[in-house]
Amino acid sequence: MTKKPASPPADDAVVVRDLLKVFNRGKPNQVDALVDVQLTVRRGEFVSLIGPSGCGKSTLLRLIADLIQPTQGSVIVNGKPAHQARLDQDYGMAFQQSGLFEWRTVARNIELPLELKGWDKTRRRARSREMLELVKLPDFAGHMPWQLSGGMQQRVAIARALAAHPPLLLMDEPFGALDEMTREHMQAELLRICSETGTTVVFVTHSIPEAVYLADRVVVMSPRPGRITRIVEVGMGRDRTELTREATDFFDRVTDVREALRGAELGAQARGIEDR
Repeated sequence: MTKKPASPPADDAVVVRDLLKVFNRGKPNQVDALVDVQLTVRRGEFVSLIGPSGCGKSTLLRLIADLIQPTQGSVIVNGKPAHQARLDQDYGMAFQQSGLFEWRTVARNIELPLELKGWDKTRRRARSREMLELVKLPDFAGHMPWQLSGGMQQRVAIARALAAHPPLLLMDEPFGALDEMTREHMQAELLRICSETGTTVVFVTHSIPEAVYLADRVVVMSPRPGRITRIVEVGMGRDRTELTREATDFFDRVTDVREALRGAELGAQARGIEDR
């Protein structure tokens, strides 16, 4: 009799095992995107994914979201296969561009996932007001997206992603297009929101300081084919402020991640030489 695979612990939000992702398999333009990826994200944890461009960070995020399917391996989200988690709307997503609908007001943009879930108008409006309070935009419910700054639009996008109470938030460089001051402000706002909601976050970024400032753990990935080469424990607690960016521990962790990225690149170069 075949044994069923062991269920992940109840405190695991995401479990990725033996993951392989190949695009155009068997064709001349085959791309080996991810190889032998193993990752566990605990409930309530904030995990940053970092690595060079093209290493598969966004691909991994999309596999967790079941927007694409693995070539081999498994992805478990909230104790169920990623496909079922998507059908159950167990996560929200936020991207580099806010993706707001220009013809809908801020409030109606936030209400969109609730409409899709069949919430009645009264309940949708109440939840939209609640989310606007959470992201500190209560006076902008009737505005159109084009009337907001880039940072405000991203706050609305986060509010929309969290509107339906998802236990997991997947974020793909959501602050990448913002200026540095706005970006730092949005990082602080995201930490505040996650603290208030207890949401688990998987966050893709190219910025080492951003990865360290936000995360409990930073997952370092190698150049393509992407592998997880090291996981850096940040260990700075959750009460982070602007002073955190000036702390010795912060600079030490930034250095740890930078050295891990260099090591991953050297390892990839060595593998390339061996494969010739």
